[in-house]
Amino acid sequence: MNRRIGMVTLALVLAVGAAANGTPVAAAEPARAIFAGGCFWCVEAAFDAVPGVIATNPGYIGGTVPDPTYDQVSAGGTGHAEAVEVRYDPERTSYPQLLAVFWRNIDPHDAGGQFCDHGNPYRSAIFAVDAEQRRLAEESRHALANSGLLSAPIATEITDAGAFYPAEEYHRDYYLKNPARYKFYRWNCGRDQRLNTVWGKIGKLPFEVN
Repeated sequence: MNRRIGMVTLALVLAVGAAANGTPVAAAEPARAIFAGGCFWCVEAAFDAVPGVIATNPGYIGGTVPDPTYDQVSAGGTGHAEAVEVRYDPERTSYPQLLAVFWRNIDPHDAGGQFCDHGNPYRSAIFAVDAEQRRLAEESRHALANSGLLSAPIATEITDAGAFYPAEEYHRDYYLKNPARYKFYRWNCGRDQRLNTVWGKIGKLPFEVN
């Protein structure tokens, strides 16, 4: 099922909640996180499967050109990375839990892209939207780097989030709208094969919460 919720609908859904006596009360505001892990179709699919994630939005971040297009970003001249903006309910999931999902869906050793997608637009990165997210992200990277679980140094960058530009409409929910093409791309890219090599024998991550 398509889990994307229009922002108007989302605002209405989250505006009120039902108190025990039936009186509407203010609900928790959705939180925001941004992750880059190569092809944003695959990153979006990973986070859509997380309970507590309300909506995901593929787009571009980390560059210098306003309102970039996919062609501009993929050509490598804008400095942007393909990324996914995640809106989530902090009462149902936490940022450390999202970090665990992120790490398990990337190759943290690859400094030149991700899987079959090479170049700066496909780099892995955590774009922190505030100081607390940056602290938690850096703690997670440090914990992984010192855990002895990984076979090589971590190349994933952590930086403060700047302007996020939504991608073209046809990229949104691509894995749902074009399942055969998506599965063919993902298999040929070797994403799952490499993820199994990096993470397959690793249990709970050192910073992971229950």
